[in-house]
Amino acid sequence: MLIDVREPLEYAREHIEGAALLPLSRFDAARLADREGRVIVLHCQSGQRSPQAACKAREDGCGVVELEGGLAGWKHVGLPTIVNPRAPLPIMRQVQITAGSLVVLGTGLGWLVSPWLLILSGFVGCGLMFAGLSGWCGMAMMLGRMPWNRVKAPILGEE
Repeated sequence: MLIDVREPLEYAREHIEGAALLPLSRFDAARLADREGRVIVLHCQSGQRSPQAACKAREDGCGVVELEGGLAGWKHVGLPTIVNPRAPLPIMRQVQITAGSLVVLGTGLGWLVSPWLLILSGFVGCGLMFAGLSGWCGMAMMLGRMPWNRVKAPILGEE
């Protein structure tokens, strides 16, 4: 049984056919308990999050294996995925588009209207530096709550 531990937005955009969704943020190994006799394979985007889920599952006595390289590895060897081009872009791409737009806007307004408006570009730059240093991105949190990013995806155990 293939378990995708990415978030619903990522799953909605692209996933492996037949993979069940159980996001790392809501991972509960108890949801895998009734899958006895099946090999449970965990995967994420690139193989960074699935080890965390595997560790949680093993702590609860559930035997799991990890898909090496995640979804990216799956695609690298030419295996198919289901892609929904209508699903929202990944959050980090939305952050890049929004931050880049604000920097361009602040620079343009600073040049055309008032140098004081360059503060906008500086503020966005500081926010990006903070996100990189801390691992917490307020813009990503805000964008994640936007209506277009509220996707419904069937989460294992919540169907």
